[in-house]
Amino acid sequence: MFARLPRRETHPPTAARLHRITAVLAAVTGALLAWAAAVPAASAAIIPVPDGAYGPAPAATVRVIAAGGMPGWQITLIAVAAGLVAATAAVVLDRARASRRVARTA
Repeated sequence: MFARLPRRETHPPTAARLHRITAVLAAVTGALLAWAAAVPAASAAIIPVPDGAYGPAPAATVRVIAAGGMPGWQITLIAVAAGLVAATAAVVLDRARASRRVARTA
């Protein structure tokens, strides 16, 4: 008399769940980095008290050192190498994922 109806799956697929978790983690990481960048800037201002311990600071002697540093071509080379490594990793991971997808459907 009582027929059991098949239940429809109400949970999102695993890929959608993973995508949502990744998006939330990216948003939280971005917010944390923004907060970490803003906190030192907000804490840097010392409000001077008239005739107090935080009076005007004496001028500091600045010495300019012109030697040292990294040449621009080295910075460019590092940036290009990092881009190539990231592109290569993306292609390899995409091909590995595509091959797994094909193997699953066959």
